[in-house]
Amino acid sequence: MTDRLIDREPQRKVMDVRGLRRQFGPGCPSCKTKLIKNYCPDCGTVHALRDISFDVYESEILGIVGESGSGKSTLMQCLYFDQETSSGEVYLDAFEGGKVNILSCSGQTKRYIRNHLFGMVYQNPLQGLKMDFSSISNIAEKLIAAGKRNAQAMEKRATELLDHVNIPEYRMKDAPKNFSGGMQQRVQIARALSNNPPVLLLDEVTTGLDLSVQAKVLDLIKQIQRELKVTVILVSHDLGVIRMLADRTIVMLNGEIVESGLTDQILEDPQHEYTQELVHSLL
Repeated sequence: MTDRLIDREPQRKVMDVRGLRRQFGPGCPSCKTKLIKNYCPDCGTVHALRDISFDVYESEILGIVGESGSGKSTLMQCLYFDQETSSGEVYLDAFEGGKVNILSCSGQTKRYIRNHLFGMVYQNPLQGLKMDFSSISNIAEKLIAAGKRNAQAMEKRATELLDHVNIPEYRMKDAPKNFSGGMQQRVQIARALSNNPPVLLLDEVTTGLDLSVQAKVLDLIKQIQRELKVTVILVSHDLGVIRMLADRTIVMLNGEIVESGLTDQILEDPQHEYTQELVHSLL
């Protein structure tokens, strides 16, 4: 991996990811020497994440870019406990001062972390929303999971958030199944922000949207990050999205980080052959 971070002003580290691995299959000795990309032809194991390590700092947008199958979405699902990791450690400053590996916590504690300290926006809104519930109810469900019980306060909070993401008041009690893809993503963003999480995880949130809708969603993300000072981890296969939003960028290929650094550096002087191809395709 090429790591070209320059000197930067001291910032508080909010997340520390160390040695993250996720494999699908039993593994075998050949996995160390005969991998074809991230696949072992001898035992059939797919190594989706291979020793992933990085830090995330307060109020930054960290971009993770890579082609389909590079492991970036698997990484997000492991951070949000949607998938189990094979090994590795994740430390979150907002939980026990960053002293406890959250991957080793109990199921109950992981639910607490999901509901209070992370917000997640999925590529497919079907994963993040209940399509038959009203938009307000989708947000209330997240608040209830975090222990809130005052119905009036929850409705007020939901209304404020939906207004913040530009859902018209007369549509707030509509079910997301009646919304466009861009509106569904905005409801997801509102839901993810409901408990003021310190870290917001965004997984391919503009994929499949029309270009004009993409631009509106990206502008919204930029606005929210600037106003709320939330730390964002943004996954995309589109370097144009990363260029617009990310302060720093990680480039993934075949389950590994092949390059990382300030986004401007990577765009202006990519070092790895794969990153060079990505940047060339953007020009």
